[in-house]
Amino acid sequence: MVSSSPAQAIFHLTLLLIISSCIPPSFSQSTPATTSPPTKIGNGYTLVSLQESPDGGLVGRLQVNRRNYIYGADIPFLQLYIKHETDDRLRVHISDAQQQRWEVPYDILPRDRPPTPSTQTIGRSRKNPITVSEFSGGELIFSCISNPFSFAVRRKSNGETLFNSTSDQSSPYNSLVFKDQYLEISTSLPKDASLYGLGENTQPHGIKLNPNEPYTLWTTDQSAINLNMDLYGSHPMYMDLRNVGGEAYAHGVLLLNSNGMDVLYRGNSLTYKVIGGIFDFYFFSGPSPLAVVDQYTQLVGRPAPMPYWSLGFHQCRWGYHNLSVVEDVVENYNKANIPLDVIWNDDDHMDGHKDFTLNPTAYPQPKLQDFLQRIHARGMKYIVIIDPGIGVNSSYGTYQRGLAKDVFIKYDGKPYLAQVWPGAVNFPDFLNPATVSWWGDEVRRFHEIVPVDGLWIDMNEASNFCSGLCTLPQGKQCPTGTGPGWICCLDCKNITKTKWDDPPYKINASGTHVPIGYKTIATSAVHYNGVREYDAHSMYGFTHAIATHKALQALQGKRPFILSRSTFVGSGHYTAHWTGDNQGTWNDLKYSIHTMLNFGIFGIPMVGSDICGFYPQPTEELCNRWIELGAFYPFSRDHANYYSPRQELYQWETVAESARNALGMRYKLLPYLYTLTYEAHTTGAPIARPIFFSFPNIQELYGLSTQFLLGESLMISPVLDQGQTNVSAVFPPGTWYNLFDLSQAIISKETQTVTLDAPLHVINVHLYQNTILPMQRGGLISKEAKMTPFTLIVTFPAGATEARAKGKLYLDDDELPDMSLGNGQSTYVEFYASASKENVKVWSDVTDSNYALDKGWVIEKVTVVGLAGIGGQFAIDVEGNAGILDVSKFKMVETEHKFLNEMKKVGEEENKSVMVEIGGLALPVGKQFTMSWTLGIS
Repeated sequence: MVSSSPAQAIFHLTLLLIISSCIPPSFSQSTPATTSPPTKIGNGYTLVSLQESPDGGLVGRLQVNRRNYIYGADIPFLQLYIKHETDDRLRVHISDAQQQRWEVPYDILPRDRPPTPSTQTIGRSRKNPITVSEFSGGELIFSCISNPFSFAVRRKSNGETLFNSTSDQSSPYNSLVFKDQYLEISTSLPKDASLYGLGENTQPHGIKLNPNEPYTLWTTDQSAINLNMDLYGSHPMYMDLRNVGGEAYAHGVLLLNSNGMDVLYRGNSLTYKVIGGIFDFYFFSGPSPLAVVDQYTQLVGRPAPMPYWSLGFHQCRWGYHNLSVVEDVVENYNKANIPLDVIWNDDDHMDGHKDFTLNPTAYPQPKLQDFLQRIHARGMKYIVIIDPGIGVNSSYGTYQRGLAKDVFIKYDGKPYLAQVWPGAVNFPDFLNPATVSWWGDEVRRFHEIVPVDGLWIDMNEASNFCSGLCTLPQGKQCPTGTGPGWICCLDCKNITKTKWDDPPYKINASGTHVPIGYKTIATSAVHYNGVREYDAHSMYGFTHAIATHKALQALQGKRPFILSRSTFVGSGHYTAHWTGDNQGTWNDLKYSIHTMLNFGIFGIPMVGSDICGFYPQPTEELCNRWIELGAFYPFSRDHANYYSPRQELYQWETVAESARNALGMRYKLLPYLYTLTYEAHTTGAPIARPIFFSFPNIQELYGLSTQFLLGESLMISPVLDQGQTNVSAVFPPGTWYNLFDLSQAIISKETQTVTLDAPLHVINVHLYQNTILPMQRGGLISKEAKMTPFTLIVTFPAGATEARAKGKLYLDDDELPDMSLGNGQSTYVEFYASASKENVKVWSDVTDSNYALDKGWVIEKVTVVGLAGIGGQFAIDVEGNAGILDVSKFKMVETEHKFLNEMKKVGEEENKSVMVEIGGLALPVGKQFTMSWTLGIS
C-alpha cells in the first residue's frame, strides 16, 4: 500500500510495528494461560493473528485458551476488528469468526460494517513479539496484550487510560468471556472517576452512577417508581468524567448491543455481563462533556428537529371520558390565563381501546373534527396515544389488513398472542418492511378521520399483561369489562423449553431475576428473517418510533412529533421521551431531574416527566413546586392516571398562580429554547444539562443533581422539599442575574452555596454573565408568542474592566421536515457585545436574513446588566445606515443592582453596577445592527 501523505506514512509505520509485535511466535491449544480462580468464568483468549483491513483498520483472530462450560461452551474463534473511525472515535468490534451472530441491524442504525469474517485472510503470526502493541489514531490509542487477550484505550494528549480489560488473579472479574449466551468483559477504573448514563432507570442518589447498585438493561414495562431497576429504555452508554490536575477530561463508552445485560459498577471497575450478540464498543474522546455527546450523536443520529409548538405546555389525562370534558379543559386553561399549546388524549377516544378508531358515542367524528378545526385555528395542537398491540377482532379493519399482509410477530408460524388494553392482541413486527408500509397506511387512514398533529407511542417495551404462550379462553369473555384492565385473562402456559426463554445466565430483570419473557413478548418468538425476540426485544420501541416517524412525515411532508416510552440507542433521532409512570411524591420530583439529565446524555434532549405525578393525587403544595420545575423541562406536560383525581393546573388557584409565573417565563424563553433544539439537532447538545457541562473543572459540581442548566448559562434552582420557602443553591464563580428581576444579582468569587428566597409561587432562575439571551413577550399560545417583538438581555460580569458576551437565535418555518439554513425558510443570528470603561457595543451578524425580514420580527428592547450606566454619545446603525432609526424616540432607564451577597471593592472605590434598559427600538431581526455608547463597566 502506497502512502500519500506524511500522516499516512506514520499510520502504516505504526501498523507494521503492531503486526510485528502483538502476535506470539506460535500458538497451540495447550498454550499456557493464567489460571483463573474457581469463581471466575473462562480462561480467556489469545490473539493469534493480526493484519490491516482494506478500510485502514486492523483485523485479528482470537482463539480460546481452554474451553469451559459455565453458562455454555466458549466460542472457539473470535474476530477482532479495530478502527479509528474519526479523530475522536475508536471502534473495537469482537464477534464470532466462524458464523454470523446477531448485531443491531445496520439498516436500523446506519454505521460502517466491519469486514466479514468468512472473507478475511488472517495474517500469519510473527516472530520476536512484545507483549503490548499500540494502534494510534487522532486522540485515542488502542493497545493490547496477546495472552490472555486484553485491550486498553488511552488518551494521547495526557496518556491517561480510559478503558483497560486486563484481568489478573486479584481482579473481581474475568478475562474476556465469549459464549453463545454469555459474554463478559470488564474495565478497571480510577476511584475518582464520575460515571453517568447506563439507563433507563430511576437513580435515587442523583445523576452519578452509584457503586454496587444494579444496572440492568432490558426494556420493561414497570413503573418509574421502581428504583435501580430496568425500565422502559435500554442505553448501554456511559460518560466518564475525570479531573486531572484541576482540568476536566470526559470520554464516552458505548457498547452497541441490544441483548439483555447486567452492568456491575464497583467504583474501581465496571463489568458487562451480556446474554447474547457481540461486543461492539465505541469510544469517544471528548474531552469536554459536550464534545462527548456531540461525538456520540454523530454516530447514533442527531436528535430529531422539534416543532416550535412542542415547546409549549401540554395537558393530558387518562380518563377524559368524552369530548366535552376535553373541550372544558381547553376552555378552563384559557379562562385561567395559563398557557396551553397541546391537548392530548390517552385511549379514551378509542373504540374498545383499539388503535386508529374512535368511540362513536364519546368522541363522535363530526364533533371531534369540529373541535379540531377550532383549536387549530387558534394554533393549538392535538395528540393521541397509539399502542403497538393490535386487537384480535374479525371486524377490525386494521387487524384484518395486518393479517392479510402478514405483519405480526410469530410463534410456531402463527401470530404471537398477547394481551393489553383491547384484550387479545398481536404485535406488529417493525423489522419487517411490509409492516412499516402497513403501519404508515393505517396512520394515513386515521389521519384522514382525525387530523392529529403528533402521535404518542406507548406500551412498546413491548408490554404484555400475560406471560408465556397464550390462547383465547373458551366460553368466557376476555377481558370481562369490569375491574382493572391489566389482569391477564388469556389461557397461558410458561415457556421454558428453549434456550431463548431460559438462558443459562439470568440477568437481574425487574430486580428479582424474573424470566426475561415475563410480561412481554415470549423471547423465543420470531421476527422477520428469523430474528428472535430474545435478540431484538430492547429495540422494539426504537423500530416502532422509526416506523411512526416515517408514517407521519409521509402525510404532508411536515415535521413529525412523536413521544415514545421505550427507547434505545439512536431513538432521539426520531422521538421525544417522557419518563413514564411516576408518583406524585417529593422524591419523584427530585428523581425527574436525574432522569431528564441522563437522557440528554443519551441523545434524547426532548424529555420531561409527568408534571404533578401520574398517580396518586399530589398535594397542592407539591403540584405548585412541580409546575415551577416542570415549566423548565424541555418537554413540559401535565398527565394523570385514570384513577387519580383531576390535577389540571387550574384545579387549585395557588397552582394556577405558580403556573402563570413559571409558564409565563417559559413562553418568553421560547425563542431561546427553540434555538437550543436547533443546537441539539446539529450538534447533539442537550437542552437541559448538568451544571458541570458549563463548569467541568469544578469537581464539587460533578454530583449536583438538584439544579440544572438550560443551554450553557440559564440555571434552574427549584424547591424540591415539602414546606420549604427558600432553597440552597450552588453558584459557580461569576455573576448570576435573577431572570425574573434582572436588577438582582449574585456574585460568586468561588463556587458557593447561597440561600435564596423561594415563597410558594417562586422558582429561582439565574442567567450567567457573558450571555446574550433573546426573549419575547410571551403569551398563552406559542403561535401568538412567536410573533411578538424581541428583547435582548446582555449580561456582563459585575466589577469586570473588560467583558464580552454572546448569544444566538434560530428561527424557521417549523413545519419543514428539517432544521437547516439555506432553504429560504430560516434565519440564524449571532449576537455579540463588548464593554470597557470607555465603550459599550452590541451588534449582530445575520445569516439568511430573508425569512426573518419577511416575518417582520423586530427587537424592541435591549437590556444590559453589569454596567456603570450610560453617558456621552449613543449611536446605532442598521447595516451601515446610522440614520435609519430616530434615536430621540429611544427610552433609556437605569436601575441599580441589588446584590444578595456584598460586592467587594475594586481598588479604592466601591463598585457601582446598574441595569440599563434601552427601549423604543424597532431593530429588524433580519438586519445586522451595531449599537454603542460611552461609559461601560465600572
